[in-house]
Amino acid sequence: MTYEQKINSELDFWKFKTLQKPSLLSKVTDKVQKKINSYIPDKVHNAITTAIKQMVKAVLFGSTFTTSKPVINLTLLHREALVKQKIDNYKKTGAAEGGITGAGGFLMSLADFPLLLGIKMKMLFDIAAVYGYDVKDYRERLYILHIFQLAFSSKEESQNVFFKMQNWDDKAHELPTNIDEFDWLTFQQQYRDYIDLAKLAQMLPFVGAAVGAVANYKLIEKLGKTAMMSYRMRHFSLQYAVTSSQETENRKLKTGN
Repeated sequence: MTYEQKINSELDFWKFKTLQKPSLLSKVTDKVQKKINSYIPDKVHNAITTAIKQMVKAVLFGSTFTTSKPVINLTLLHREALVKQKIDNYKKTGAAEGGITGAGGFLMSLADFPLLLGIKMKMLFDIAAVYGYDVKDYRERLYILHIFQLAFSSKEESQNVFFKMQNWDDKAHELPTNIDEFDWLTFQQQYRDYIDLAKLAQMLPFVGAAVGAVANYKLIEKLGKTAMMSYRMRHFSLQYAVTSSQETENRKLKTGN
């Protein structure tokens, strides 16, 4: 089995899991999450909302994350070896940051949200570059935000995002030129709801450092895997498009049409 055959099988399994109907446990968890959200102080919600809004603007309009240049002339095997290395490094960075802020109590834990967002986004920009995509193109930045949504949304919302990401390169030219149209409100709500349950315990005394380290490690790990699968999806989609185009040309040559 070639490397591409192996990862294509992994991709098919990931797609299957992504498109599965929400389990009973998932539905119960969502209800618990909503209940917990109602008890969270407004200043916590406001801090997260502000951090996410600023991050989305930085991704779409700014130059904070655009330092990585597209990597060229590498096989997919070598690209993914580099990607896995980067994900491991970011997991360690996130765990260290979560441990430090978790040990600092409530106010330091609030500071963790924007810091963690920055780490995650920098990782996604680096991963995009390793796969050979130019993150100066706003459509690539939009794809990065979709990856983020896919990783940190409810089951139903993640499936909606998944369908938007399918055949992305065919749809990219149809994207609106006004990047203000990105729905950052839904984006921040889904992310906030996803991480609250995992991150609230970070604000507790004595256990905050350990919880912060583990939570950040797992969140970055999930995002890294989602990014890899998302770019694999594009790789095979483009590969299929090229093969189909070649087959069409061959048929035309044979029939003389």
